[in-house]
Amino acid sequence: MNQKICFVGAGNMASSLIGGLVANQHDAALISACDINAGQLQRLHELYRIETSTDALACANTAEVVVLAVKPQVMREVCTELSTLPSNPQQLFISIAAGVPSDAIDNWLGGGRAIVRCMPNTPALLQLGATGLAANAQVNSVQRESAELIMQAVGISLWVDAESDLDAVTAISGSGPAYFFYFIELLEAAGVKLGLPQQIAARLARQTALGAATMAHEDDVIKLREQVTSRKGTTEQAILSFQHDRLDQLVTNATAAAHRRSLELAQELTKN
Repeated sequence: MNQKICFVGAGNMASSLIGGLVANQHDAALISACDINAGQLQRLHELYRIETSTDALACANTAEVVVLAVKPQVMREVCTELSTLPSNPQQLFISIAAGVPSDAIDNWLGGGRAIVRCMPNTPALLQLGATGLAANAQVNSVQRESAELIMQAVGISLWVDAESDLDAVTAISGSGPAYFFYFIELLEAAGVKLGLPQQIAARLARQTALGAATMAHEDDVIKLREQVTSRKGTTEQAILSFQHDRLDQLVTNATAAAHRRSLELAQELTKN
């Protein structure tokens, strides 16, 4: 990639994407970032030697890709500021703001813009992210590839068939890290109840989660579970307890609740 990329917003996710791009040999001279936080801009400049600015319009004006990395609550304000940009079908806008539909972004930008909406998650801060992507009708094949490569700088990126599928992505991978953190938290607490010192229970639970996730990355999870679950063994008793208490239904209910809230947030963010 040799495209000029402007990040509007210089928070943690933007910083992670910029770091991933530079690590993947994208020329830092072609990357710029703008934000109202001068301290954050200074940090990015010192880390990656990119160009920084407090003027979003000037930053985006010459960019081929504009990454909208601002909070959902200020997306309307930022896009309205950028709406005076010249109409350019070759300029791609990538939004990583949760819950803001691309048609609302397009409307705020003045209409007719090529927009890819993304749903990343927090492990992207470690280049271990999982991102869902959806493109509007104005996005061409070259722009799709650009968006995919940018998001792959912080993990895997997967296209969904319809933008509405991003609400399901939010429920699974967007919110998903917190589910695993919560399960680790509960496993640590269970270890303490069984008599382990808290520090030992914590280290065991966290290392087990890391090891299991690493194995799951390489193999089928059902097969892995069956290999650990010996007939009449300790693991089998735990799994049977999960099944008796309908852990599957709890997970279904929880992700459905996250999905509903994602839909509600989109309505709240775009009303009026």
